[in-house]
Amino acid sequence: MHKLGRLLLAATFCLSIPAACDAAAFRLGDTGQEISEIQQALASSGYDVSVDGDFGPATQEAVIQFQRDHHLTADGLVGDQSYQALLHRAMPQVVTHKSYLAGNSAIVGTAQQFLGVPYVWGGSSPNGFDCSGFVQYVYAQHGISLPRTADIQLSAGRPVSKDELQPGDLVFFAGDYVNISHVGIYVGNGQMIHASSTYGIAYDSLSRDYRVAHYAGACRVIG
Repeated sequence: MHKLGRLLLAATFCLSIPAACDAAAFRLGDTGQEISEIQQALASSGYDVSVDGDFGPATQEAVIQFQRDHHLTADGLVGDQSYQALLHRAMPQVVTHKSYLAGNSAIVGTAQQFLGVPYVWGGSSPNGFDCSGFVQYVYAQHGISLPRTADIQLSAGRPVSKDELQPGDLVFFAGDYVNISHVGIYVGNGQMIHASSTYGIAYDSLSRDYRVAHYAGACRVIG
């Protein structure tokens, strides 16, 4: 076959099956057990990274530093060479990307840093939060400005249905006599993190009877 024809054929193949043409690698936004193993290997080697199964910006930075230290291409991707150098075994033949938006991943990570901070009515700092103050503060750490109150925060992003929720989405609840009275940050697996008037910053289940009865909607600020 003529050289140009071969190039055109290869280009067509890549367009139709991009995963087969891209080098397999774990990357920013991936989640799962394989990411936890990568993070554990990094942490065991002395790199500053949390083992949470989320390939966020901190993990990417640790990967880049590892690659520099081992004279590998410092691209933040855990491909074949980086994987073998880090885990001392062959790269999996199939790399599954279980991912959501990296921005949303970072939002959840920031929110989790404040677990246990007390509830303070009107609070909007790490000294104490109310529900909307907590959400506003967490998003502000990523350069995103949100309104101060829960009822207005509902209009800060695009609506999403309950079965489409992704980590980082905002979930809203109505009170007995108020249309929107509470907001939290969805973290996945039917859970949210929020400012509870009883427990402070804590996890809560969307399947709890009270939450089911008072669920009022959700919005996605990023993505």
